[in-house]
Amino acid sequence: MTTFKELGLSEEIVKTLTEIGYVEPTAIQAETIPLVLQGHDVIGLAQTGTGKTAAFGLPTIEKIDPEAGLQALIIAPTRELAMQNQEEIFRFGKSKHLKVRIVYGGSSIERQIRDLKAGAQIVVGTPGRIVDLMKRKALRLETVKTLILDEADNMLDMGFLPDIEYIIGSTPSESRQTLLFSATMPDAIRKIGVKFMHQPKEVKVKTSELTADNIEQFYIKTKEFEKFDVLCRLIDVQKPELAIIFGRTKRRVDQLTRGLKIRGYRAEGIHGDLDQNKRMSVLRDFKAGHLDILVATDVAARGLDISGVTHIFNYDITQDQESYVHRIGRTGRAGKSGISITFVSYNEMGYLRAIENLTKHEMTGMKPPTKEEAYASSLVDAKNSVKRDLTDNDFQGKLKKFSSDVDTLLEEFSAHELVALLLRGRVNDPDTMEKVDIAPEKPLPANGGDRSFKSGNRGGKSGPHGNRNRRDGDRGGRSDNRERHEAGGSGSRGGYNRDERRGHDEEHRDGYRGKSDRKDRGYSVDKKNEGKRDFSKKPNNKIKQPGGKSGFVMREREA
Repeated sequence: MTTFKELGLSEEIVKTLTEIGYVEPTAIQAETIPLVLQGHDVIGLAQTGTGKTAAFGLPTIEKIDPEAGLQALIIAPTRELAMQNQEEIFRFGKSKHLKVRIVYGGSSIERQIRDLKAGAQIVVGTPGRIVDLMKRKALRLETVKTLILDEADNMLDMGFLPDIEYIIGSTPSESRQTLLFSATMPDAIRKIGVKFMHQPKEVKVKTSELTADNIEQFYIKTKEFEKFDVLCRLIDVQKPELAIIFGRTKRRVDQLTRGLKIRGYRAEGIHGDLDQNKRMSVLRDFKAGHLDILVATDVAARGLDISGVTHIFNYDITQDQESYVHRIGRTGRAGKSGISITFVSYNEMGYLRAIENLTKHEMTGMKPPTKEEAYASSLVDAKNSVKRDLTDNDFQGKLKKFSSDVDTLLEEFSAHELVALLLRGRVNDPDTMEKVDIAPEKPLPANGGDRSFKSGNRGGKSGPHGNRNRRDGDRGGRSDNRERHEAGGSGSRGGYNRDERRGHDEEHRDGYRGKSDRKDRGYSVDKKNEGKRDFSKKPNNKIKQPGGKSGFVMREREA
């Protein structure tokens, strides 16, 4: 077994790792840390949950001089991932007393400027806010020795390529060490490696290793109108300690959250429309165990690192096979087991097969629990909770104040009737549950997973004018307008993913293809109805690809 000390880390950092529970390095850490310590540029191909933060963070901290100024810059696609990186880096480097600052959209830029003026050896941030701070002369990168791009493929998908190139171009080209981490290796990532990196070493964690044996993967064939009841029965039977439910759209997340609350489950949802304070509050409650269920879209859950998740429910199957790997990677961590259950309709089986082809893992069909099974399981829980309460001395003391009232009720009703009423209040009975209607989502194209989606190709086209995924709101006067975009204001025009514009800049750009593609997607582009979907036209999913080839492009997006 390789140890962190054998990888070349100092005694102080190894001691810190032991204190916070790091026993042995993961595959990505074991391969990356020695290369970084030797000064090599590195391209790491790894998904969330493989330990990549430590892979780039530990050797970077090792080389930091705590008496000097800014030496490392870490760029992440979302503020949630940036926060997690900052927290981890701070923990790893506490023995060196490093100042690790974080900058991101949707938060006071004046406060972030004050923090930077107070000094920093490491800065973690999102591309849009980093560029803003650079243009305000509040963040200067001339002294940066290590530049890290985390989840680079997601940043490109979200339209950050011009910002990334601007940032890289402002750092020392000869003396800089560049570390790039990505789940996939599209052409744009390779171009970054060729253009900005010095003979990079490639470290790859295979996808099949990510969908490990400790994650049991199941699928359930079910009709759209049956999904919610099946989900509730599964929760009652499976009894997850912590569960994440993935929905395809914001509307879906809102409706699922509302329905679960109506039925008595401790659930909250997160998506791009929630303000930063609400999102962070929900995540804190989930991590602290005050919630049992988190409902999320892929965009909102991107980069989340939450320990103790036992179940992943894919209420809507993802169109992007690699997003499936990201989803289930939220469970089965740190050697613990996890369960993933994917709902699939009959016309979505092609997407399921495409996922299996990518992960090299065949999912197991699961029969949905019956009403009787769900009731029996919930009844067992109710009886156990009653026994637990009645054997608790503190709880017994709280019951004494009801003694006279109990005697009065026993004169009028039998003990049998009163106990039955008690159980009824604690049992989730499918026959008496309040009816919940979840609006159906438009079904995915039949067999799309087999024919119309190519793994890792999300469309879009980079060029001298930036990525076509950019929104119209970022075209003119981006630097002037970005602040109000990040703060949740208006000011952007066009784009069918318009509910994204209330979020921060990194989410603001996600999913937009640009005006030039609207005719191909079945969108009206006349001035009067600009941005509205014309359902009288049949969308044509054939999109012109770079190089003149034509292919089908599907995109996972929050709608």
